[in-house]
Amino acid sequence: MTITEQDKEMMREAIRLSAESVENGGGPFGAVIAKDGEIISGTSNSVTLLNDPTAHAEVTCIREACRKLGTFDLSGYKIYSSCEPCPMCLGAIYWAHLDCIYYANNRKDAADIDFDDDFIYRELEKPMAERSTPIIPLLREEALPVFRQWTLKADKTEY
Repeated sequence: MTITEQDKEMMREAIRLSAESVENGGGPFGAVIAKDGEIISGTSNSVTLLNDPTAHAEVTCIREACRKLGTFDLSGYKIYSSCEPCPMCLGAIYWAHLDCIYYANNRKDAADIDFDDDFIYRELEKPMAERSTPIIPLLREEALPVFRQWTLKADKTEY
């Protein structure tokens, strides 16, 4: 894939947002969602500012873009992140159907400054019984009817 000057411009904005976040007391992460060089959303990490562990730059950027566009499907858009997305953000990016992910710093760079997202990547590779946080199945038979209800619903919105 060819990287354009426009891509570099979008990434520079994500990096600028990450620096601004540090100045304002947030984490050193920024993200931009754009299409054809037009920024739809640009945010930074707000975990400590909002006391919200899910307020990563990429997740808040996706939320803002979806609100602005009135859709949960960001097909046709690209995301530029100042750092390689953590597993949570990567999952959100896939769910949002963004076309492409550009990142600047990588997860090792993040680990070097004590943001060990790589820990979660390593946890996901382990069998459930070996993970540091117990994951325990409970009441599956009671929950399955809701999945059947969803399957039979004729007027559902697929996503």
